[in-house]
Amino acid sequence: MMTTIALGNNGPLVSKLGLGCMRMSSIWGGATNDENESIATIQMALDSGINFLNTGDFYGAGHNELLVGKAIKGRRDDAFISVKFGAIFYGGKMLGLDLRPVAIRNFINYSLVRLGVDTIDLYQPCRLDGSVPIEDVIGTVADLIKEGKVRYLGVSEITSEQLRQANSIYPVSALEIGYSLADRQIENDLLPTAKELGIGVVAFANTAEGLLTGEMNAPLPANDYHLHFSRFQGENLVSNLEKVDMLKQMASEKGYTPTQLAIAWVNAQGGHIMPLVSMSRRSRLPENIQAMEITFTPEEMNRLNTHFSQGAILGGTYLQR
Repeated sequence: MMTTIALGNNGPLVSKLGLGCMRMSSIWGGATNDENESIATIQMALDSGINFLNTGDFYGAGHNELLVGKAIKGRRDDAFISVKFGAIFYGGKMLGLDLRPVAIRNFINYSLVRLGVDTIDLYQPCRLDGSVPIEDVIGTVADLIKEGKVRYLGVSEITSEQLRQANSIYPVSALEIGYSLADRQIENDLLPTAKELGIGVVAFANTAEGLLTGEMNAPLPANDYHLHFSRFQGENLVSNLEKVDMLKQMASEKGYTPTQLAIAWVNAQGGHIMPLVSMSRRSRLPENIQAMEITFTPEEMNRLNTHFSQGAILGGTYLQR
């Protein structure tokens, strides 16, 4: 049975494991996955009790929302749909953000049509860059909630200060943020703030963009997108993969994969934290669901936390902002 958590104080009950749908579409101009397999994966996730589906209106220029819409047709009540908005893409490149109230009102109408729904459960700016006053961004989503087009307000990839500010304008139900053994900087400020304010945490990038899977080898192929980030370059990658050997060892001792342990560690960080795992194939579902049942002894947890202390992994990713 999939356990559930409340998204924030008095928030909606959702599955403790979330399904990230992004990789089912082409974001950066790559190939699109087999659509039938993607739809089958979403439906199997729903059948397994995973109801939290995460998408964005800019994932594949609306392709991802259309896909989710097809998958939930006839079973709307089984799904809790989280949508990010605000990013502007063209030709596989992100050009910036458009967070103007007039743009948000335009975005949501397209999202509702593509998803084939009347209401989006969780609606959130993909990040806040100061281009539009936060009062205007959050205030517009609050208006959409009053109009019945949105149920709950979420925020994504923001600072502790912005989280406090947003929550003072309208109650924030969920914070979506990257979090893994390799990326723990949010423990300093942002995680404690979310806990204090009673905001659920939707944690993505649990394997740190593949670093913690135990399947990455140095050096990476010349065309690999990871090479944009210093963490995956040269000596940094060599050092980081040596660090990951310990996770591989513990995984083999416990009879799981490094990926499962990476997800389980995030899951163990609190009852208000949801690992958001990207999948595009049904074959991945059983192992990711099994990861939610893994427990650590205090000694194992201490080993992981010490070995992967902040700064142990060299170089930055887009998460270090």
